[in-house]
Amino acid sequence: MKRIREYIRRVREERGITGLETAIVLIAFVVVAAVFAFVVLSTGLFSAERGKETVYAGLQKTRGSMELTGGVIATSDGTAVTDLTFGLTLAAGGDAVNLDSTDTTNVTVMSYIDTSVSTPDMDYTTTEIVGDGDLLLEPGELAQVTIDMTAECGCTIGANETFTLEVKPPSGSYLVVTRTTPASMAETVINLN
Repeated sequence: MKRIREYIRRVREERGITGLETAIVLIAFVVVAAVFAFVVLSTGLFSAERGKETVYAGLQKTRGSMELTGGVIATSDGTAVTDLTFGLTLAAGGDAVNLDSTDTTNVTVMSYIDTSVSTPDMDYTTTEIVGDGDLLLEPGELAQVTIDMTAECGCTIGANETFTLEVKPPSGSYLVVTRTTPASMAETVINLN
């Protein structure tokens, strides 16, 4: 009998897991899982938002793109180029570009580069060929840009010389035009294909 009492007393001292303790453990697992799920979802949403911002920034950069329309026409005095003239239009879906060189803000910049001279901001004149009368290049419009090479950079573009013009709108991608003059500058009007 004494043995049975000892056994019963020992059994009573051993405590099992109650329903309340099981519920607390289960709730703790659920809370940890919820916090982990929240962290994963918020990280995913943050990444998606950053990706969206990157896409919109890329679209904004390309929306102002211009295209060269026609050739680059050089006017020559018989030995060197005196003027460069070319047509510009917007690329499909592009935003309007300000081609008024007299504006002080939000203006398109023209740069000239060759093997010996680099001019970062050249004066130019814009003539609207097709448009609504302002110097804002909008979809469906065509503008002609003329750069006086003798007065501007003091550079001489002679025969067989390669040069680059960069047309830099306030927003959007640059238009880079690279041309080489012919072997003879005897013509007064030269189409630089």
